Amino acid sequence: MSLVQNFPFFSIFLCIFGGVVTSVLNKKAARRVTLCISAIVFLMSATVWHYTLSATGSYSFMMGHFPAPFGNEIRIGRLEAVMATLFSFIMFMTLLSGLFNLDNHAQPQKQNLFFVMVDLSLAALLVMLYTNDLFTAYVFIEIMTIASCALIMVRQNGHTLVSATRYMIMNLLASGITLLGISMLYGITGHLLMPQLKQAVSVIHQRGLYSVPLTVVVLLLTVGLSIKSALFPFHSWAPDAYGNAPPVSAAILSGLVSKGYIFLLIKIFYRVIGMDVVRSQHILEVLFVFGIAGMLIGSVSAVRQRDIRRMVAYSSVAQIGYVFMGIGMGTAAGTAAALFHMVAHAAAKPVLFISSAALTDASGDHKRFHFLHGAGYRCKAAGVSFSITAMSMVGIPLTAGFISKVRLSLAGMVLPDAYRFAVLFTLAISTLLNAVYFLHTVVSVYRKASPEAQQAVPCPLHPMTLQSKVSLVILALLTLILGVLSGPVMQSIFAGLRSFS
Repeated sequence: MSLVQNFPFFSIFLCIFGGVVTSVLNKKAARRVTLCISAIVFLMSATVWHYTLSATGSYSFMMGHFPAPFGNEIRIGRLEAVMATLFSFIMFMTLLSGLFNLDNHAQPQKQNLFFVMVDLSLAALLVMLYTNDLFTAYVFIEIMTIASCALIMVRQNGHTLVSATRYMIMNLLASGITLLGISMLYGITGHLLMPQLKQAVSVIHQRGLYSVPLTVVVLLLTVGLSIKSALFPFHSWAPDAYGNAPPVSAAILSGLVSKGYIFLLIKIFYRVIGMDVVRSQHILEVLFVFGIAGMLIGSVSAVRQRDIRRMVAYSSVAQIGYVFMGIGMGTAAGTAAALFHMVAHAAAKPVLFISSAALTDASGDHKRFHFLHGAGYRCKAAGVSFSITAMSMVGIPLTAGFISKVRLSLAGMVLPDAYRFAVLFTLAISTLLNAVYFLHTVVSVYRKASPEAQQAVPCPLHPMTLQSKVSLVILALLTLILGVLSGPVMQSIFAGLRSFS
């Protein structure tokens, strides 16, 4: 086994080790350690992606050389590698760009806890990408849940505590539902590793055994991970959590954490249950309908907001709907389009949260649109970055959002007439609504403020540093790079899905 094949394990171990180390450091040292870890993880993940491009197929890595359930096994292919590369890069750039105002939102004595939870969140995200057994997946689902709640609660005020409590209740409920599904699946198959599970489920389905328990298993796993992903109608906790959390925490939660749960659900569909069995349970039709409903209701809710942070939070509900609509199509093309939209959203959402925080800081900490007039001139990097990523969310050509919406449209074209109409109609209406609320925001931040209002705006307590500005613009440009150079990413996605089957 080559050294590169060990990098996924090293990445996970490094994040967990970093979480232990940062717990005893002061905030400045913890910040440096966390930034170094995320950068190293990105470099190792990029090396693994390059390795998988030249390798034939995927490979498995047994951690500790003990087979499951006593040890952990991870599986690395092109799809896992490209997702790990992009997600770790987004995490690194999010931290570089979003930590400038952490002192505004977190007490100094709690900031090393913040970095501990960032390290553990990255470890859990990598495990959900790489894991090859369901028990390990559940363990890190719980770690992710605890870390996510802590990322919200580092900002202690009444609204944040209420939001974090709702987040905890809904996510613990989802964890229990997921655990029940895993337990039932283990009970009827006797396996935890994904390849053995898929083989056992296929035999059970062909023989007509355990038909009701198998349906319940698929339902439980889907509902549990859908709640954690904030799919409509399980989304009610998300806008408050994202809107009241520190901006960098909201960027991580909305941009990355929710994507880990969706990717794990896709792995379960393809590598545990099997798509033939999933189609026979008719769960995809439900996801398709919920995805379409989320696209419309999330967009309408975003249009109604007068607070920029809550507008960005509700737009996340709509974008998650796009992803689940693609999954609900039940085709490789639909799932590939959903995965690319997941990447496009992961790249754009941290920029939107961080730049909106910078724009509000430049407007005297006012979040309502009529106070943001001229903010795009007072904080040029945030204004430009917000505008670029807003174009991606709308689906302007040359952006990642445009490519993902085109892919979703093409995937919908091969579906039956009713599905085709639903996909194209919903994409058109949702895109129009996206344009309404994002254009309104961009116009607001670039509208000239009156001289009296301009003079009344106090200087921000923690203005963006040069490092934050450059990192934010680079992350915004990633949405353009993914749009112009989408080919290698889509090739890895399709190759990975073929290896899943």
